[in-house]
Amino acid sequence: MLSERRLEVLRAIVQDYVGTEEPVGSKALTERHKLGVSPATVRNDMAVLEDEGFIAQPHTSAGRIPTDKGYRLFVDKLAGVKPLSSPERRAIHNFLDGAVDLDDVVGRTVRLLAQLTRQVAIVQYPSLTRSTVRHVELLSLASARLMLVLITDTGRVEQRMIDCPAPFGETSLADLRARLNSRVVGRRFADVPQLVQDLPDSFESEDRGTVSTVLSTLLETLVEETEERLMIGGTSNLTRFGHDFPVVIRPVLEALEEQVVLLKLLGEAKDSGMTVRIGHENAHEGLNSTSVVAVGYGSGDEAVAKLGVVGPTRMDYPGTMGAVRAVARYVGQILAES
Repeated sequence: MLSERRLEVLRAIVQDYVGTEEPVGSKALTERHKLGVSPATVRNDMAVLEDEGFIAQPHTSAGRIPTDKGYRLFVDKLAGVKPLSSPERRAIHNFLDGAVDLDDVVGRTVRLLAQLTRQVAIVQYPSLTRSTVRHVELLSLASARLMLVLITDTGRVEQRMIDCPAPFGETSLADLRARLNSRVVGRRFADVPQLVQDLPDSFESEDRGTVSTVLSTLLETLVEETEERLMIGGTSNLTRFGHDFPVVIRPVLEALEEQVVLLKLLGEAKDSGMTVRIGHENAHEGLNSTSVVAVGYGSGDEAVAKLGVVGPTRMDYPGTMGAVRAVARYVGQILAES
């Protein structure tokens, strides 16, 4: 275990390196930070930190820079989540408040995260499997043709056309719409099949075929394995950090083009807490020089998807974590109110 003093020295090295982009020497540390010890003591502490793999010397006669291990300890023990200022919170609220639908919410969130953190922003669309039913609408298009519209609590809208086995009147349609919504609104998708299984029996025999067809279409929509959707933005921000990546930036950009890689980066939505993966903790080789900060968001206590940012390991972790958490909270509020 490192002593409190050496933890403070590590904290100072990380803060200075993130701020200046230059390797940090003991003289600069003692001048910039009130460590309460002599430069000789700081040099000794830095030697211990280097021996234990928390900092490294990139060039002979240069100062020291944090390693992945050093950043990890900084995030776990030393970095609180930096609260956003009142103007920043107002800007988030005003920017997201004007969204008109789910696509707009996700698009605005990506742009906002990229602007706030000046990194690559990734936002996952809410998954159907983690949603509840807000409303089911049935519209008559012809005497034997209907449109089913499923609206989820996360603002997602799914539409399906239904060809009925027989004409279905407006009165029967209104009756089915009312009975269906009374059973499924506010319920998890997994519960719906059991809730509607006896519904056809409550209709006249000539209408049961159409009711069964409508329910089959609804259930297919609920269990359909739709491709997980993501939106990404701010990739050009990485060009500002060219010197932070070994050799070239191309492997990072190529990795960010693969959706499967991005979904793994964000992690499972059920893990709604803040996750920070640093450098070689990212399994994809092209992202070994990056860090990922991600968190779940949702319309209630449970996360329905994840959002986060990707940037160089030399990032402002407290500020980035604060921005990601704040944006996730606002997006959740918008989904709950929409």
